[in-house]
Amino acid sequence: MSDASPTPNSLAAAASPYLRSAAHQPVAWQEWGDPAFDRARREDKPILLDIGAVWCHWCHVIDRESYENAEIARVINQNYIAVKVDRDERPDIDARYQMAVSALTGQGGWPLTAILTPEGKPFFGGTYFPPDDRYGRPGMKRILETIAQNYRTHRTEIHTSADQIAQALDKVEVYQAAGHAGREVLQSIVSSIEEVYDPRHGGFGQAPKFPHPYAVELLLDQYQERGERRLLDIVTTTLQAMGRGGVYDQIGEGFHRYSVDEHWGVPHFEKMSYDNSGLLLNYVHAWQLTHQEFFREIALGILAFVENTLSRPGAGFYASQDADVSLDDDGDYFTWTLDELRAVLDEQEARVAALRYDIGATGEMHHNPAKNVLFIDQPLEAIAARMNITAAEAGQILVRAKAKMLAARSLRPTPFIDPTLYAGWNAMMASALLEAWKAFGIEGARDRALASLDLFLEKAWDPERGVAHVLAEVAGEGDLGASNFDLLDDQVLMASALLDAFEVTGEQRYFDPALALGQLTVKRFGDEAGGGFFDVAIDAADRLGSLTVQRKALQDSPTPAGNSVAVMVLDRLAYLADRADFREKAGRTLDLFAAKAGEYGLFAAAYGLALANHLRGSVEIVILGVPRDSRREALWRAAQNAPVAGKRVLAFSPEALKSVSLPAGLAATLPNLTLDGNPVALVCTGTACQPPARTAEELTEALRRSGALQPA
Repeated sequence: MSDASPTPNSLAAAASPYLRSAAHQPVAWQEWGDPAFDRARREDKPILLDIGAVWCHWCHVIDRESYENAEIARVINQNYIAVKVDRDERPDIDARYQMAVSALTGQGGWPLTAILTPEGKPFFGGTYFPPDDRYGRPGMKRILETIAQNYRTHRTEIHTSADQIAQALDKVEVYQAAGHAGREVLQSIVSSIEEVYDPRHGGFGQAPKFPHPYAVELLLDQYQERGERRLLDIVTTTLQAMGRGGVYDQIGEGFHRYSVDEHWGVPHFEKMSYDNSGLLLNYVHAWQLTHQEFFREIALGILAFVENTLSRPGAGFYASQDADVSLDDDGDYFTWTLDELRAVLDEQEARVAALRYDIGATGEMHHNPAKNVLFIDQPLEAIAARMNITAAEAGQILVRAKAKMLAARSLRPTPFIDPTLYAGWNAMMASALLEAWKAFGIEGARDRALASLDLFLEKAWDPERGVAHVLAEVAGEGDLGASNFDLLDDQVLMASALLDAFEVTGEQRYFDPALALGQLTVKRFGDEAGGGFFDVAIDAADRLGSLTVQRKALQDSPTPAGNSVAVMVLDRLAYLADRADFREKAGRTLDLFAAKAGEYGLFAAAYGLALANHLRGSVEIVILGVPRDSRREALWRAAQNAPVAGKRVLAFSPEALKSVSLPAGLAATLPNLTLDGNPVALVCTGTACQPPARTAEELTEALRRSGALQPA
């Protein structure tokens, strides 16, 4: 077989659904790994690197237009070694080549298209390219032919340029501790977030507009600590606008990834697990502070979406839902024509739904102008007035209409759901569900969160390496296989979720692996000389291509930065495990980034949250009493509802005080308490504890005495 012939590729057995979806393509794709790089060096061919994701619309477009094109495939197979990467499966690879392509072109995104030397050093890059010259972009075929010719005739110059780019990338994320992480650094981040706030439409920045859950969490935290009303107003305006907008699926619940416009109207329709977990935290916490029913409704809607769409039977959370069924539609599953609406509703229901969601003959979608994105346009009171009915009646009609619309929509071809289980994303969702249980008492949310953490401890846990990034179905075996134990984010996000589980259960089986992950994070990812944590383990075997570049990520993109989460985990463990060395490492990490954090602003929100918690120290409320005792439950509820920034609430039975396996920090305090059969709450800030409180009123007073609770 000649190089020009269509070559079966090696992706059919890949764990990633995104990679498997390209198995039929005539391009001789290989997965990232030694065989691909060895072949590139042996044949002295450049590497064509394609990075994308199963939920990415333009990734599917470039696949169909270029990589399913026999002539373009011939050019690739003859001149390149083709490597395809799933950015969700390998965020470490994606981060480095995104950085490279952004440096080369000023922009990044997906699909990411890069040309590398056989050693994996980039010398050309971009995102989507059409198959031939159009849209003001050069065509893929011409690009590939030109670069192949240049590589044959100007190889030395290309390698020199690639070396220079690699040297520059080595210096991009280099930090030196040149300052102290104090209150002024925190304020600079908060001020930066305030500066980019959009007071008219809510949210931050202009179009396209993305959710920033950790910026919202930081503002809520600082509102509770400082009592500045404008911080809460930014949050409530943003969450109201998002929840009423088309970026929220008004029928099927859950949030799409982002809005293409500034007023949250028309979304990019894919739905990501990590967005919905972060936003669930936002709406739960906003409801706890304001008791606005709308926030509770949206939080419950996210929970419904997670349960109905992202929940694996038994345990675990799927990664994402695609935007489209095919390349010929653009969110058709989620949008409605007026005729489609009238076909499933009676006349009265159709009118209420049309008025509520602004469904008309002309909608918002360019590919099909009759298609409407649903967003809340009119309040029920206005609809009721127009229809000469009561607001309650309008609400009941809308409930019926939504149920019918959801049932009808479920009969449409459904966008693909990526069944891969990613550790960090599962941990974030578990933490969010536990917060929802604390607020709303939904036991199913707590049980699913704990079951999902149990699944990872059973299937993806290695005492020497920590937690695996990927849990995926093993082809032909019907079981889950774990892979890639080398990513910082998974270790610290899972440790955080396990600490959350320990707080709500008091069970040592969640604390022990959390502590182990804290220790492994320091051992496998920590930079003892320079401080902070590398995003890839020091002992990781895969150092191909740009993976030789060491990164200490500070930017939230889009999940919270691993270094920021590491600080929060180490500070929590420092108190619970009585590990002063952990607190010292947390402080050193904050200092490392202090000089640059303000420049990141909105994208350093998780760092700001970590710094806020570190500066004020721990605020622990420990509830002791017999489970299901109504007096204990009243104390627990009062603790959960107390508007105290950074508080942690733990609950234990009297038997736990006799346990020799209590975490060291708690074992030094709790067994010294004398219980008389009555439940008590103990408020501790730093190393100081208030006298035990026996009622909700006494608990509130103890929080005031400690300085943790702002005056009313």
